[in-house]
Amino acid sequence: MPGFAGLPGLPRRVADLPITEWSFLTGLGVAGLAALALLVLAIRRRGWPTRLVTGLVALVLVLLNLAAGINTYVDFDRTLGQALGRIPPDEVPLATLVRRTAMPAAGVVAPLVVPMTVSGFVARPALVYVPPAWFRRPRPRLPVVVLLHGTPGGPDVWFGAGQATATADAWAAAHRGVAPILVAPDVNGSLEADSECVDSPVGRVETALTVDVPRFVVDTFRTVPPGPGWAVAGFSEGGSCALMLALRHPTLFGTVGDYGGLAGPRLGDTNADTASTIAGLFGGSTAQFAAHEPADLLARERFPRLGSWFEVGDADPEPAAAQAALVPAARRAGIATCSRVIPGGAHTFDVFSAGFADSLPWIAARLGIGPPGAPCPQQ
Repeated sequence: MPGFAGLPGLPRRVADLPITEWSFLTGLGVAGLAALALLVLAIRRRGWPTRLVTGLVALVLVLLNLAAGINTYVDFDRTLGQALGRIPPDEVPLATLVRRTAMPAAGVVAPLVVPMTVSGFVARPALVYVPPAWFRRPRPRLPVVVLLHGTPGGPDVWFGAGQATATADAWAAAHRGVAPILVAPDVNGSLEADSECVDSPVGRVETALTVDVPRFVVDTFRTVPPGPGWAVAGFSEGGSCALMLALRHPTLFGTVGDYGGLAGPRLGDTNADTASTIAGLFGGSTAQFAAHEPADLLARERFPRLGSWFEVGDADPEPAAAQAALVPAARRAGIATCSRVIPGGAHTFDVFSAGFADSLPWIAARLGIGPPGAPCPQQ
């Protein structure tokens, strides 16, 4: 999670302890009893300082467990190390990655500072995953999947709770080290901001994602050029961003993955909440909003070269409603469209990470590095 410096001295076996539902419930019970005992002690003891201190301690325990409960529900941080900001052990500086010559057994993740020379967007560092095959000589020209995060969050979430590294490594292990290069750029500039990936008062984010990021990635990693060999995918805000970007820039992206996104750019949490978005991101222009709204784009144009994968949980009502409307619209617009609904799935990383894992074989086939015939659900 952004904002933590991390605890580099945290022992590995402690950092890798899973944050699971049972551990949350156990911790909640223990802290609840401790808070109750402290409150009883405060009441029985005389003097306001004792009562104040014990009351504050009890409040902190309750707030910590509330945060743990929210984390458990959305599955944001899966280990104690992630929750405390510990740098993943497979992350290396970009300079080290580029100089490396030996082919590793697994992919490597590195932070990436993208020069935003055209957009001027003040972004947090991106992250890149390169598969083992990238280290061969001569370097292969590999395809790219751009992974977009949601709000709150940052690029690192894809490689933590999103499990993108494990998903890509599993694919690479089954295909002689070959997998797409994964690039996770920042789309908001801060933990609290919400750009919806458009050029707005938040920053020229659409320009950053369609000009600055592709240019730097191609120049640095010698990938295939943007086009059929590039995909864009995301969860929540990033899912609706991915669809919008692919529809507005079909020459840059040939495939899109939307995992739990709303119907389009929204500053609120519902598909119907368009007024605040028009005012906050588009300066009150309904025409600009329509130019970024997937339903309008799908109704006006055809996209016969585009492929899309939608995945959502049926316990996530607003994104589920968005998917139900967008899937037939995409098919009418000539898009090869896969659609999966996860029974009981909510707006959590259980769904988002499953969406990327489920769709990667199909995406890889479209990118030219996987065998044809990958499953394409039609729910």
